[in-house]
Amino acid sequence: MNWPLTIRQAHARLRPHVRETPLELSLALSQATGAEVYLKLENLQHTGSFKVRGALNKLLQLSPQQLQQGVVTASSGNHGAGVAFGLAKLGARGLVFVPQGASPTKLEAIRRYGAAVRVYGQSGDDTEAYARSYAAQHGLTYISPYNDPQVIAGQGSIGLEIAQQLPQPPQAVFVTVGGGGMISGIAAYLKSLSPATQIIGCQPANDAAMWASVQAGRIVRLEAQPTLSDGSAGGLEANTITFELCRTLVDDWVTVSEEEIRAAMRLFIETQHQLLEGAAGVALAALLKQAARYRGQRVVVVICGANIGLSALQAVLC
Repeated sequence: MNWPLTIRQAHARLRPHVRETPLELSLALSQATGAEVYLKLENLQHTGSFKVRGALNKLLQLSPQQLQQGVVTASSGNHGAGVAFGLAKLGARGLVFVPQGASPTKLEAIRRYGAAVRVYGQSGDDTEAYARSYAAQHGLTYISPYNDPQVIAGQGSIGLEIAQQLPQPPQAVFVTVGGGGMISGIAAYLKSLSPATQIIGCQPANDAAMWASVQAGRIVRLEAQPTLSDGSAGGLEANTITFELCRTLVDDWVTVSEEEIRAAMRLFIETQHQLLEGAAGVALAALLKQAARYRGQRVVVVICGANIGLSALQAVLC
């Protein structure tokens, strides 16, 4: 697949519908790490998350008949809100399956955009399997959170924007990984322009299914522990195309503890005066943990979302 072309097409398709989010130099984080730190602020995106890019790119390519029949997706929250946002724009309807324990704040956002929500499964991979089966049984279109080339291409538009916004290629890009759609798209685009750019996959130690799968050379299922990074939580579909993309395009992996995520989130809120969610804190925590390796380098941290509930925010700040 010609990923750079597909991502450029996705970017053109999305331009009327999504924000080109800022890429800002952070003086505070640059001083804290010794690197030249740029923040790609997807927390300022519509729905408060990058996920709207992939969801809309997929929705915009469905036929009128598919939209009329309806779509189904599975999500821990942000992808569901992105799908619901897109459906509202297109005047279509959809159903979002979420796992038990999904963030109430994110579920309210999905409902606010007009999509129906149903709870199924203890984990994200159980929810995905059920939602895909439900769509097939009812003749509806299933939109994967990550296991779909057009979803990946939509997320890859972040990489295209980074390339346009920086006068020189970054030497490293830190990206939080759940199902792997965002890092696959960003890596596929940036490495086509700058093969030397290091793509760093970042996961919470409590729920690092993609990292464990890459280490094992096959997709594995882990017993996940609770994490602040609910947006990246959950396992992987057995046939996901993101596994091979992550295996070949991601240069290094960093796992971070819950306290490291919490500390990174506090630092961001204090210095940048913006909100971020746990998944966004993972990428920043990874840079802070590995700061000595990137002194003097130009690095980008993708701040992937802002959707954090009040109780989670209180736990971070206390």
